[in-house]
Formats: sequence, structure tokens, C-alpha cells
Amino acid sequence: MADESAKIAELSAIVQAVRERVRARYPEPNGLGDPGNGAQPAIRVPIADLMPVVHARDAAQAKIAAIGSVNPRSGGLINSAIQFVKKTVARGLRWFVRDQIAFNRETVAAIEAMIEALNDHNRALVSLAGHLNEQVEDARALKDLRSHWAELRGDWDRKVAANEVQFLRSVADLQGAFQHRSTLMESNFREIVKAQHADYLGALDRTTIDIQKRLWVDFQKVRAEYGQMIHDELRIIRLRQPTATPPGATAKPAKAQRSPLQPSETQPSPLPGFDYTRFAFRFRGPEEHVRKTEEFYKPYFASCRNVLDIGCGRGEFLDLMREMDIVARGIDLSGESIAQCRDKGLNAETADLFTYLGPDTIDEFGGIFASQLVEHLDPAKLPQMIGLCAASLRRGGVLAIETPNPGCLAIFSTYFYLDPTHTRPVPHQLLEFYMEEAGLGQIEVHELSPAVESMPEIADLPEQFRKRFFGGLDYAIIGRKL
Repeated sequence: MADESAKIAELSAIVQAVRERVRARYPEPNGLGDPGNGAQPAIRVPIADLMPVVHARDAAQAKIAAIGSVNPRSGGLINSAIQFVKKTVARGLRWFVRDQIAFNRETVAAIEAMIEALNDHNRALVSLAGHLNEQVEDARALKDLRSHWAELRGDWDRKVAANEVQFLRSVADLQGAFQHRSTLMESNFREIVKAQHADYLGALDRTTIDIQKRLWVDFQKVRAEYGQMIHDELRIIRLRQPTATPPGATAKPAKAQRSPLQPSETQPSPLPGFDYTRFAFRFRGPEEHVRKTEEFYKPYFASCRNVLDIGCGRGEFLDLMREMDIVARGIDLSGESIAQCRDKGLNAETADLFTYLGPDTIDEFGGIFASQLVEHLDPAKLPQMIGLCAASLRRGGVLAIETPNPGCLAIFSTYFYLDPTHTRPVPHQLLEFYMEEAGLGQIEVHELSPAVESMPEIADLPEQFRKRFFGGLDYAIIGRKL
């Protein structure tokens, strides 16, 4: 016990010696000592406790580290599958939470900066307190220390408020930047998806159009082969019947049925003293009008290489073929018309189609054109003409015939009987039949020169009635050799 008392006494002496040394080095202002001795206590400035902020920062860092992690599970096949799915989802969402992680880290960095700033403030306060304690003796002369302390306290509060506002602004700016980037990413994603959808629809449309074109080409081939097969089958059937009329042959009309104005001609000649060229110019129209009408046939003859114009007249169709760089020639019974064609530099000659077309012209032409011709022929010669034209065409060649349309009642009161060289109108059903018999297929019929354009008064008729009985003044029938 004596030893313990001696040790306590020695420790008390050491503590007292330390206190004396501290007082000697840092004397209290006005010689103030401990409050128990009646002296004024030293100035002490309370500092902020930053441990809650540090704990919050540590918790935030732990949460940041936990983003994207997967809690472990016990062993087993099901838990392993679940664990694999969770890890796959976590890896798939990394791109989505990347910006959130960056924002969290920036926020934690801002909190750390705030902690460091507050630590600096604490250290400054401690230093300030020490300085005040050192200068407290000089400050005794100040009579109103409380007012100065209040002013200092107010400055400090303002600085703390300013720092807090700055911190909140920084946080708000970070949040706004993150929201802006999120909006931009969403907008870019929508634009990318929209562009991909548009590209997909465009590619789908292009593919669909390409498939339709291929189907149409295949359909045309099948149609041509099917038509050729039907024609061959019909020809075989006719050949098996000994009493059947051979294809292309026509019965000779009785002499009593011929017109007295054309006892043996294959194409009628103009009446004596009749200026047919002047007649055609007056009633059919100038060359510009005829050329405009014949523009309709350009797509059908665009792929032809050798074209024949039967009854070429003034050469409007030959001139059209020359503009398209297509080799073409014309024949006509009128020497005056042939002279007009040759004056234009066109290839034309005077010839009768029934003598011009024959064994020497088989498979020679890629296209044959006959405009306003068949209504001048003897009806008995019409099948022969179609047969000769079909024989002179190459496979796939085009035969185009234009003639007044008997289905339009207006033609009989205006143009048909105005020309005395016309024999009879030819319905398109009859020409279509002759073409099929001659081996032509893919036959098309188009009405031309609507009657309402030249006779506006029929526009008051009911539409269906007008289309049925007052359609096109002319029609074009087009077929291809099978």
C-alpha cells in the first residue's frame, strides 16, 4: 500500500508539472486559470462533428460497390441456374446503370470534398481558438467582446450558408446533367429504332416489288407457253379433221359479193378523180395530230428491231420509229404517199401487202403496224392478211392494228361513212378471233380518241350509257406471236 501511494503521488506530480509547463507556454489571458480558482475560462469554439457524414459516405460507397453484384446462393442445379440468370441480367444492365454509377461516384466525391472542407473549417476554428487564447490578453481592452463575437459568428454562419448553397447547386447541376444525358440517350435510342424500322419497311417494300416483278415475268412466260400450247393443240385437232379448213385459209367470196368499184384489188383504190391525200389531210387531220395519236404505240415497239408499216400513208409511224432508232419500212398502194415518205428520207415502197408478205418474209419482222387499213379490205381477205402478218413475225413479235370502233355509235354518224373507200367496220372480237387462229396471244384491246372530246354534247348522257355506246372512236388491238 505504501508503494501504491508513492506511485500515485509521483503521477500527480508529473501531471502538475505538465500543467505548469503548458500554462507557462500558453498563458491564459489576464492570468485566468481554472474556473474553480475564480479565473475566466479559456475561449473554446465548438466544432462540427463530421462522423455522421463520414458514416453516410462509407454507406454510399458500399452501395456503389454493391451495384451490379449478385448475392451468393447455396449449391444445387436450380440455384446455379438462378445465379447464372441473375449474373446475365446484371451484366446486361451494366450499360443502363453506368451513368447512375458515375453520378453516385460524383456525388460521393462531392461529399468527400465537403468533409474535407469542413475539416479545414474545423482546423481553422481550432487554430482560431488557439490564436484567440493567445491574444486574449490583448483583447481585454475591448469592452464589447460579445458584439465582436456575434459579428464573427454571423460571418461564420454566412460562410456556412454560402457553402451549403454552393453544394446544393453542385448537386442540382449534377442531377440536371444526368437527366439531360438520360433524355438524350432515350431520344437517340428512339431515333435509331425508328430509322431501323424505316429501313426494314423500305427493304421489305423493295423485296416485295422485286418478287412481284419476277412473278410477273414468270407469269408472262407461262402465259406465252400456255397460249402456244393451246394453239398447237387446236392446230393438231384441226389437222385430224379432214374437212376442216387449214389455218389462214379463207373461202373465196362469190363474185356477186364484190364491190363494183374493186373487182379484183386486194385494197381499194380511190375513186376516179378523187384526191385521197387531200381527203386524208382534211378529215383525218394534219401529221402532228396523227403523230400525237400514234405515241400510244411506243412502249409496244420499243424492243423491236425490224418493223413493217402496212399502209404507211404519209409516214407518221415511220417517222416515229426513226426517232426511236428502230429500223422500219413501209408499204402502200398510193404512189403519192410513197413519194411523200421518200421526201422525208423514210424507207417506203409501193406494194400490195398480199404479194409483199409471203415465203420470203417468214420470221423477218419484230413488229408490224397497220393503222386505218382493215376497214378498207374485203372482209374475206382479212383472215388471210392476219395469217400473213403472223407468219412474217418472229416469235414474240408485235402486231398492232388500229381501226374505227363499231362499238361506238358516233363513228357511224361521223367518220366511217365519210370515207367512200371503207367497206365495213370490223369488231374487235372478230379481229381477236382471227389473231388467235393465226397463232397470236397476249391480245390487248384499247379504245382511242374518246368521242366526248370531239362531241361535247354527249357528255350529258348517263356515264355508263356513254361509255358503253359512245366510247372511243377508234380502237387498237395488239397481239404477240406465240
